Amino acid sequence: MKKIIVTGGCGYIGSHTIIELLDNGFEVVSIDNLSNATENVLESIRKITEKRVKNYAVDLCDLAKTRQVFGENSDAVGIIHFAALKSVGDSMEQPLVYFENNLMSLLHILRCMTEFDIKNLLFSSSCSVYGNAQTLPVTEETPWQTAESPYGRTKQMGEQIISDFLRCHTDFNAILLRYFNPAGAHESALLGESPRNKPNNLVPIIIETAAGKRDSFTVFGNDYDTRDGSCIRDYIHVMDLANAHLRAMNTLLGGKQGNNCDVFNVGVGEGVTVLEAINAFEKVSGIRPNFHLGARRAGDVVAIYSDYQKAARELGWQPRRNIEDIMRTAWAWHLAQK
Repeated sequence: MKKIIVTGGCGYIGSHTIIELLDNGFEVVSIDNLSNATENVLESIRKITEKRVKNYAVDLCDLAKTRQVFGENSDAVGIIHFAALKSVGDSMEQPLVYFENNLMSLLHILRCMTEFDIKNLLFSSSCSVYGNAQTLPVTEETPWQTAESPYGRTKQMGEQIISDFLRCHTDFNAILLRYFNPAGAHESALLGESPRNKPNNLVPIIIETAAGKRDSFTVFGNDYDTRDGSCIRDYIHVMDLANAHLRAMNTLLGGKQGNNCDVFNVGVGEGVTVLEAINAFEKVSGIRPNFHLGARRAGDVVAIYSDYQKAARELGWQPRRNIEDIMRTAWAWHLAQK
């Protein structure tokens, strides 16, 4: 079996992608320092796939320990790099922490790739690289605007670092996946979004409020130039996103890239407002979560959604689930935990 190193493998997207890899014949090892996850997800992965995954609880900012993990897994054929701090709000308050963590970890990954001759990289990028785009939907050719947060800037800088690296190391390959707003849970209800820290994303906040773990939550801004005044996002089911990573890795390993650094949008191609997402949850659960309208939040992009036709054309990828599927599986995951 071909071995893949997944950084951030105990995290939300990483753990779901590991399931997709295992179900399609790959061997996987994880590197996750557990700053926002627990190794409990590895047991869920075992129950779903009947396969065990080893996690190295290593901080990628520690080059010596990172190098040791790569040395023990030098037979890996590819890296999927998820590990990063990802809260827009926190990055506004702690920009240096975000720059140090997100960029240093990437630099160490690239250094170890060269030292151990692991030639294929999938990088977890983000629609935040586009900033407040001038036209919608965004394509891979849409010009970047100024990043609205330090988090978004780390993704812009990460893409640029990889591009520069590959100009020098022409026998290495990378695909940069710019995905939009992952949400939902595995259909088995054995795995879902369960960060160690307080969640910052809309769907788990809705779930926690409906479950009584929060009294209410705030919808930040109701005066934007959108259908109902709230921000617009492109919500993609986490298992559709996991499948995009599988297809991208197969493209890398099959030598099917047009060049050694390529980029793809991964979203459903439709924008959903915050209020529409709340309504979708109410439709599938019968529960209206308590919320109130608040002021705009610094760092938020007004509206962003994707054109994913390049991924459809070159990766053979299509999203199969919608916002109601996202809410249904996320709620089922919560009920299963009870």
